[in-house]
Amino acid sequence: MVLKTKDDVLKFVKENKIKHIQVWFTDILGFLKCFTITDDELKDTMEHGKGFDGSSITGYAEAEESDIIARPDPSTFQLLPWEDEKIGRMFCDILNPDGSPYAGDPRYILKQNLKKAKEMGFDFFVGPELEYYYFKSKTSPDIVDGGAYFDLIPNDLANNLRRKSVDALRQMNIPVEMSHHEVGPSQHEIDLRYSDALSMADAAVTYKMVIKEIAQKEGIHATFMPKPIFKKAGSGMHIHQSLFKNGKNAFYNPDDKEYLSDTARAFIAGQLKHSREICSVLAQWVNSYKRLVPGYEAPVYISWAHKNRTALIRVPVYRPGNEHATRAEIRCPDPACNPYLAFSVILAAGLEGIKKGYKLPKSVEPNIYNMEPQERESRGLQSLPVSLFEALRETETSALVKDALGEHIFNRFIHNKMKEWDDYRSQVTSYEIERYLSIL
Repeated sequence: MVLKTKDDVLKFVKENKIKHIQVWFTDILGFLKCFTITDDELKDTMEHGKGFDGSSITGYAEAEESDIIARPDPSTFQLLPWEDEKIGRMFCDILNPDGSPYAGDPRYILKQNLKKAKEMGFDFFVGPELEYYYFKSKTSPDIVDGGAYFDLIPNDLANNLRRKSVDALRQMNIPVEMSHHEVGPSQHEIDLRYSDALSMADAAVTYKMVIKEIAQKEGIHATFMPKPIFKKAGSGMHIHQSLFKNGKNAFYNPDDKEYLSDTARAFIAGQLKHSREICSVLAQWVNSYKRLVPGYEAPVYISWAHKNRTALIRVPVYRPGNEHATRAEIRCPDPACNPYLAFSVILAAGLEGIKKGYKLPKSVEPNIYNMEPQERESRGLQSLPVSLFEALRETETSALVKDALGEHIFNRFIHNKMKEWDDYRSQVTSYEIERYLSIL
């Protein structure tokens, strides 16, 4: 079901006797927000929007400027397949009282960055791989299966949850390429078919809601926490990305030995050069940096490669006749980030590389974790930030990130994340008690 216009939605709601419609948006951290309207209010809400208190939304308005408006985007209407009755949902645009776009709306920020790409002749497509864990409760990481990568387990509860989630996503017009067990025990992944970045950001937010809702109905907790279990695989959100120009993949060059265009090389070079600056947006939580450590296929060093999964950016080997699939996979984001902001900064970094003609360094194909420090140094390999604090210090001086996010979100994001870091570093953890209390 694909509805495009306000009239399409009004007709569908009336014909299907839908009484309740949820209106969705996210705060700057990516948490889903919602208010519900009845069918009687639908027409007026789509025309004029609904006002609400923005000062109560993380990263939105201050108390003295709190009145803002949410106006639904009719092209995002879908039914919620997990509800017993027919309930609709639409994403919305956040507006100022005068009807102008609100600078604190992450969805608007992504639209602005996509507009910049369009002005350069490009459409930005992405295909994220969101990994997650199933646990028996939300209070402790008690696994529901002991499987490993691609395992098929008889009478597997998690496999059934994945299947039901895939069915729900498809009912919401979100195409799924595949689903499977991941490396960690009780860790899973459902891959969405690549799409334009705005549609995919909406889909990623929906995806997380679907996974959690389906799991909760079976008494299971699904989490997108980047590193929930010590010494086990963390959950990433590898983002496959490409630029299209006039309907053709701008990353593909049939005459290049690696089938990469100059556009692709400059785009990847831009992301490498600015990777430390954008890292706090792609890995935005204290826990994110427990994942970005050597040994778990999560990237640590700033490099690119074809087959080497320890590199920050991987360019899958070209398959003849499949030029549309030429792409670059950035591997440091995790699924707990805000996809609207994440897609914005990776696009901005790539476009900067194109505009300024950045040169792509040589690929690094050997396993970087197995290298001696001297070899890494001789190759000039820098590392990503090792903590949220280090990442934020890079971001706060970045003109590129400030331009990509806009001053409003840029300042509020850094303020919120610095507060999180201060809260974290003042904690006394069980690790410290167990290690130091008896000996110091």
